[in-house]
Amino acid sequence: MAVSGKNQIWVVIPAFNLTREVIELINSIPKMVSKILVIDDACPNNSGKVVEKFCKDSRVSVYYNQENLGVGGAVKKGYKIAREKGAKIVIKLDGDGQMNPAEIPKLIEPILNNEADYTKGNRFYTLNSLKAMPKKRLFGNAILNFMSKISTGYWNISDPNNGFTAISNDALMTLELDQISDSFFFESEMLFRLYCNRAVVRDIPIKAIYGSERSNLSIIRVTPEFFLKHSRNCVKRFFYSYVLRDTSVASIELPLGLSLLTFGIVKSITTWLDSSSSGIASNPGTVMLSGLAILSGLQFCLAFISYDVSNVPKRS
Repeated sequence: MAVSGKNQIWVVIPAFNLTREVIELINSIPKMVSKILVIDDACPNNSGKVVEKFCKDSRVSVYYNQENLGVGGAVKKGYKIAREKGAKIVIKLDGDGQMNPAEIPKLIEPILNNEADYTKGNRFYTLNSLKAMPKKRLFGNAILNFMSKISTGYWNISDPNNGFTAISNDALMTLELDQISDSFFFESEMLFRLYCNRAVVRDIPIKAIYGSERSNLSIIRVTPEFFLKHSRNCVKRFFYSYVLRDTSVASIELPLGLSLLTFGIVKSITTWLDSSSSGIASNPGTVMLSGLAILSGLQFCLAFISYDVSNVPKRS
């Protein structure tokens, strides 16, 4: 794959609790990358100073946050710098040793070919990768994956919290970066914002690497936060996509389906409670009404999901 100088491929590395392994990571970044930004996120290990002292790569520049902003805050700072200085493609590369820089060429290829606006690694693409992943992490990622599909609208994307990503300058320019989460929810929030801008996102199969370096992301700790934020984004996405910007049959299917489903479930419960307390069998018509509402609600909800799946952005 030919990469010309005008492409200006940049890498952003958020640095927190890293030591000299970040030097090994930088040394393995392909020469096609023209600039490497290391963002020291108020790191107690002084990752930025380590890079400045031991790294001899002329492509590297180190920036410091005065206070810890979180992985999202560090990456956003790198994005803003790269955007202002003319980067055409910006790659996010975590320093935890779980990403292989040698896979950068295939990560950026769809963007160079105008087939995608944003690409991300997917560790779940092959069965061998699934076997390599710790079972607890696999289960937690499966839950987060399903929540992300609903809230972001990218039903064709898996492993949403994978931090090995690349974004085109055009897509980056459309984002209000200050509105995107500073926490570990950053990757999921990026997908939500990209969908609202109708950006094309492509999964790139990558190999999962699990060495001695521990990830800072704790699935158990972030699940409550992720659930609340995914729920919020789900409501926002429906309003943006199916009420504010456009109306379609899906604009009716989801609220009608949820209303019928809620009515049917509540009616079933109250009918059962009344029958239990009085000892009198429920009226067959009432039972049928509740069942019909539940079945109709499910049908409308499934019809909406089918429409939503087909509405994934396809043109870069």
